[in-house]
Amino acid sequence: MFCNQCQETMKNSGCAAARGVCGKTDEVSGLQDIVLHVCKGIGFWAGIIKAGDAAAKADPAASAFVVKALFATITNANFSASDFVAWISEGLAHRDRLRKAAEAKAGGTPVGLPDAATWSPSDEAAIRVAAASGRGGLMETTNEDIRSLRSLVLLGLKGIAAYVEHAVNLDGDPSAVQAFMLRALGSLTDDSLGAEALTALVLETGKSGVDAMALLDASNTGRYGSPRITTVKTGVRDRPGILISGHDLKDLHELLEQTKGSGIDVYTHGEMLPAHYYPFFEKYDNLYGNYGGSWWSQANDIEAFGGPVLFTSNCLVPPRESHKSRVFTTGVVGFDGCARIAERPAGGAKDFSGIIAMARTCPAPKLLEEPKGHTGSIVGGFGHAQVFALADKVVEAVKTGAIKRFVVMAGCDGRQNSRSYFTEVAEALPKDAVILTAGCAKYRYNKLALGDIGGIPRVLDAGQCNDSYSLALIALKLKEVFGLADVNELPLSFDLAWYEQKAVLVLLALLYLGFRNIRLGPSLPAFLSPGVAKVLVESFGIKGIGTAQADVEAMMKGL
Repeated sequence: MFCNQCQETMKNSGCAAARGVCGKTDEVSGLQDIVLHVCKGIGFWAGIIKAGDAAAKADPAASAFVVKALFATITNANFSASDFVAWISEGLAHRDRLRKAAEAKAGGTPVGLPDAATWSPSDEAAIRVAAASGRGGLMETTNEDIRSLRSLVLLGLKGIAAYVEHAVNLDGDPSAVQAFMLRALGSLTDDSLGAEALTALVLETGKSGVDAMALLDASNTGRYGSPRITTVKTGVRDRPGILISGHDLKDLHELLEQTKGSGIDVYTHGEMLPAHYYPFFEKYDNLYGNYGGSWWSQANDIEAFGGPVLFTSNCLVPPRESHKSRVFTTGVVGFDGCARIAERPAGGAKDFSGIIAMARTCPAPKLLEEPKGHTGSIVGGFGHAQVFALADKVVEAVKTGAIKRFVVMAGCDGRQNSRSYFTEVAEALPKDAVILTAGCAKYRYNKLALGDIGGIPRVLDAGQCNDSYSLALIALKLKEVFGLADVNELPLSFDLAWYEQKAVLVLLALLYLGFRNIRLGPSLPAFLSPGVAKVLVESFGIKGIGTAQADVEAMMKGL
C-alpha cells in the first residue's frame, strides 16, 4: 500500500502498511488504485472519440460509472474488496466498449497507448494480483512534481464525483461536469503534459468543482427549498430511533417518508445535520434532532444511540463488533459484514424496511453529555440565500465597526489532537469577529457559547462541505456591495481544516475563484511535493497554521 490522500496519513507522508490510518486494508487500497487506473482508460478512449468532434457527447453509462467509482475511493467510503473487484470488471466493460467505438472512428488502433487504455486481466485472480503489485498506483509517476500535480487533479475529481452523485440523485444534469471529468482523467495518462499544462488542469478542476457545487446547490434547493435559520435540537425523546449520517438528502427524504407515523424517530449525525435547515423537512415530526458530533466520534455515538445507523456517503469508520450488526450502508458505501440497502429502482424509492424493522426492536437513544454551557440546540441555516436576505444588517454591522472581520473556518474535522487548534481559534477570536463555516469542521466550535453581534450569531453555519460554495457566493456578494475591485480586499480571512478529497476540491475551487492567502491545517497535504507546495505558497498565498493566538492576531490584521 501507498496512500497519502487524507490529512491523517501516517507521519504526514503516506500509509505504507498492511492497514491505513482510515482502516482500509492493503488489498482494498490496491484495488482502489486499479479502479482509478480503469477510469483513466475510460477517459483516454472517450477523448479519442471526442477528438475533432465538438458535438460528440460523453457516454452516459461510462460517465455514471466514473462518478460512482471515483466517489467510492474517497476516504472512509468503501472498505469492501469484493465491491471494488466488481467495479473493476464493470469499468473494463465500459472502457473496452469505448475502445471499440474509438478504434472504429480512427480506422484502427492508435499507437503508443498507455497501460490504462489496454490492460486486460484474464479473471478476478489477475485483478487481485495486479492490485497487489501496485499497478496503476501513484508511485508509477516517478517525477515528484508531476505526481503531485496529477494527485491534485485526481483528488479534486473525487470531490467532484461526490457532489455530482448527490445532484444526480435529485435529477440534476451533470453532463457538462462529467465531460470535464472524462477529459481530465484521460489527460492523466498523457506523459507529454508537463508542469505548466498540469497546473492549468488543476485550476480547471477548481472551475469544474465550482460548477459541481452549483449543480448540487441547485438540486438541493430546487427540491427542498433554500436553507433558513433553524434551531436544531440535540436531545432525545423516549422512542426508538434511526441515526442517519452522510450527505445524501434524498436518502433522508425517503427514510422519513417510510418512518412517518411509525413511532420511530430519525436523528441526523455528522454532515447530515444541515438537512434540518431545508424548509421541506419541517413537515416531518419524526425528524427529531441531531445526535452526536463529527464523523470520527461515531463509534461512541453509535454505542450510546442503541438503534440502527444508516451511512449514505463517505464518513464511515470501520465499525466495532459490538455494533456492526446495527450499521447499514447504501450507495457507494460498503463494509463487509454490514447490511446494505439496495439502490432505488427506476422511478422508485429505496426500501428501508430492514432498518425500520430493526429500529422497532431497539431501545430509545441515550442522552449524550453536552459541553458545559451548551443550550441543547444548534443554530444553523446561513446559506447564501439566507445571508443575502440579511445583507443590509450585515453591511451595516461592518460599516459601523460592530463586525471587524469574517473568518472562514470551513472544511473537515478529524481525530488528531492538533485539531483542538480550531476550537482555540474560535475561542480566541475577538467578539467583533464572525465565523463562516460549512462542513464537519464546525463540530469543533458549534456548541460553544460565542454569542452574537447585534442579533447576528458569531457562528454562521452554511451547511455541508459542498455548501462552501455558499460561503464563496457570500464573499463575492459582499465584494459587490462594498464596491471592491478584488475579493481579497474584504475583511475576510480563511483558516480551513481539511481531511479528505472533497476538501481538496473546495480548496481548488476557492483558488479558481481568486481567493488568496488561505491558511490550511492541521498540516499541509502530504501529496504536495516541495516544488508544487512552493508554487501554491508563492502564487496563491497558501500557508500552514501556527498557534491559535498568533494566527488570530495575524488574521485580525488582515495577514
